[in-house]
Amino acid sequence: MKRVIEHYLWEWKGEPGRKSLLLRGARQVGKTFTVRRFGETFESFFEVNFEKEPGLGSVFEPDLDPHRIIRDLALARDTRIIPQETLLFLDEIQQVPRAITALRYFYEEMPELHVVAAGSLLDFAIEEVGIPVGRVQSLHMYPMSFLEFLTAKGQSLAVEALIQHSASEPLNEAVHGKLLREQGEYLAVGGMPEAVQEWVEHEDLRRCNRVHERLANTFRQDFAKYSKEHQIKYVDLVFSETPRMLGQKFVFSRLAGTWRRRDLQPALELLAKASIVHPVLQTAATGVPLGAEANSAQFKVLFLDVGLAESLLGFDGGRWILDHEATFANAGALAEAFVGQELLAYGPVHRRTELYYWHREARSSSAEVDYIVSAGQQVIPIEVKSGTRGGLKSMRLFLTSRSEVSPCGVRFSTHNFSSFEDLRSYPLYGVGSFVAGIDPAARAALESLVL
Repeated sequence: MKRVIEHYLWEWKGEPGRKSLLLRGARQVGKTFTVRRFGETFESFFEVNFEKEPGLGSVFEPDLDPHRIIRDLALARDTRIIPQETLLFLDEIQQVPRAITALRYFYEEMPELHVVAAGSLLDFAIEEVGIPVGRVQSLHMYPMSFLEFLTAKGQSLAVEALIQHSASEPLNEAVHGKLLREQGEYLAVGGMPEAVQEWVEHEDLRRCNRVHERLANTFRQDFAKYSKEHQIKYVDLVFSETPRMLGQKFVFSRLAGTWRRRDLQPALELLAKASIVHPVLQTAATGVPLGAEANSAQFKVLFLDVGLAESLLGFDGGRWILDHEATFANAGALAEAFVGQELLAYGPVHRRTELYYWHREARSSSAEVDYIVSAGQQVIPIEVKSGTRGGLKSMRLFLTSRSEVSPCGVRFSTHNFSSFEDLRSYPLYGVGSFVAGIDPAARAALESLVL
């Protein structure tokens, strides 16, 4: 279960001005597993889980002197913590907000000690105590990407080929067909690590579905931890209904019931803070940064994971396995959500990645481009087509009106790789290929999967 985030952990390990590190992301995306795996590269590994061992939180109460803290932690376990040799891992750190504050003093007074902290609801604790500017750094983690899924299945040659591939050369049709089938598997299973592990070991979708059911129940149990009592029913409603609105402008009145926006919007914001949903903001996209022209009142929403979303929708994932071509043709919203999930997974990890789309409302006709990304000073429109058909009128309109900043557009579909004039066409499984081609840092990180 090798993850791209490991590349950035290795970079952090060797940085001379290394700060304490916060690993952030939703519950069950693999944070703890990844840090434990990373801990194997140190001479010793010291893990504290504040949910399982709440008593150890008292170590941070007298003061925030890092020398005393590691002394008391070592005494509590009868295990030494040795700077430059030990990785100290503070898991579920949101349970002890003072431990978050202590991270700055590890950096200031004991920089030779490697300290990683993680938590599933970190943003809520950070809102309470803050993060000292310039004293703590963050890495953001998401569900497993398609390339990580292939790596877990032992398909390292396919991963290497996709990282190196450009839109200008089609793959052999037999290879293209094989990768579409692999992507069908991914869309049935999703990227939650426990579900991927079940699929790799047993190839039984029923077991994967049971994982998704357990995860959904775990997320629901968390609602009470970050919602006020009167908000829980609204958070549960938005959690359950968001998968039905994938690929659409999010309109609160479309949710089940007769609830008011003023009740539902805070619930959506809480789920976003918990990293369960991710807003995709409308932008005018006349230049970079894209966020400068974003309209926070107009947005779509991505759910944490396509496999989990399908489970909540009651979608028969077996259709992706038995007849992926027909399923692709009738699952446009899921294909769009998959591309968004991939863009998040391959995006910058040192900050939360923001996604955007473009929409023009006109009396005669409206136009919409599914995603807008930037590469340097260029603005790149992205259209997602679930099958092999479908025009690109909206993209053409965008390219015509933004010719000074948008030299080309990108289409993701079930077509093979191709390039013609100002259109670059990638198969749906080729999002990693696209990102590797426009972002050298992302390419280096992806290449670490096959090293």
